[in-house]
Amino acid sequence: MKGLLLAGGYGTRLRPLTFSGNKHMLPIANEPMLFYGLRDLAAVGLHEVAIVLGPMREGIREAVGDGRSFGLTVTYLVQEEPRGIADAVRRAREFVGGEPCVVYLGDNLLESGAAPLVQRFERGGYSAVIGAAPVDDPRRYGVVELDGERIVSLAEKPTEPRSSLALVGVYVFDPRIFPILDRLTPSARGELEITEALDRLVRDGAPVGVERIRGFWKDTGRPEDYLLANREVLASRPPTYFTRPGAALPAETLRGPVRIGAGTAVDPTARIEGPSVLGSGVVVGPDSVLGPFASIGDGARISGARIRDSILMERARVEGPVDLRDSILGRDAQVVAGTGSIGPISLIAGDAARLRGL
Repeated sequence: MKGLLLAGGYGTRLRPLTFSGNKHMLPIANEPMLFYGLRDLAAVGLHEVAIVLGPMREGIREAVGDGRSFGLTVTYLVQEEPRGIADAVRRAREFVGGEPCVVYLGDNLLESGAAPLVQRFERGGYSAVIGAAPVDDPRRYGVVELDGERIVSLAEKPTEPRSSLALVGVYVFDPRIFPILDRLTPSARGELEITEALDRLVRDGAPVGVERIRGFWKDTGRPEDYLLANREVLASRPPTYFTRPGAALPAETLRGPVRIGAGTAVDPTARIEGPSVLGSGVVVGPDSVLGPFASIGDGARISGARIRDSILMERARVEGPVDLRDSILGRDAQVVAGTGSIGPISLIAGDAARLRGL
């Protein structure tokens, strides 16, 4: 069995955030989103994985390399135009060969990973296994309608959904999917839809299993989902993840599980509440309060601010009496408050943004 990680512009969805580079490299708990999918594929025993790169591919090859650090051998494929998930999968035909494959969308996070789907597939008899989870607004997703365990219908982003079960971004296929992918035509939004391919597979009489996902699942296509994914990951980290610096700090400075990187300086008057993670070379100045659920990237600077349920990327800077919640600051972004206290407020600031005198 081989793995296929889709990590580019495989669809025509707008990028959710105004940050440079590939969205799959956006950090969650200070690690690129893409790394979680790679680890999930390695955890189910896969050794060979192809990463399908789209038009926005910055930083992926440099960060992943040959995959050795993940216990994988990584091949790179290119989808020059964002023509849909089905088109991205079709481009991997030669790589997959005659083996089954696990397809993992790089902007998805699953607490259970791909293991439940792979295990169900390996129990035998399936041409495909798909994951599904209930959602509040199924119009945003591919939707599967079931009668017991039997698939009744599959539809992509229906205006009137017949079910609340959304397809999660992990699939297991055998090679029978490829002739169907070859016969697809673009949908109304100009994409080759994987949901249509699955529907045709079912109508051709192939056995397709549905695995209901347990634990959290986040499709990080919107800022609020991205922040929720960061929260879920921090909440699920084991105690061994939360390492602290060797330098002694007052007991009241660090509260709960906090991970602090090398060379990070925390003023004794600051307070950090867990679960939170601070990268390397971070400076936390006097009277700052961070967390819970704060992910602070390498080289960030915070002084006199309150930051919780937020993501600050590398070298972001926040100064002054501002209370940020549910906020995302890009690389090198700066937020400098005036003399009066501000907040609580929620901000999304792209790379190198400058917000002064709030």
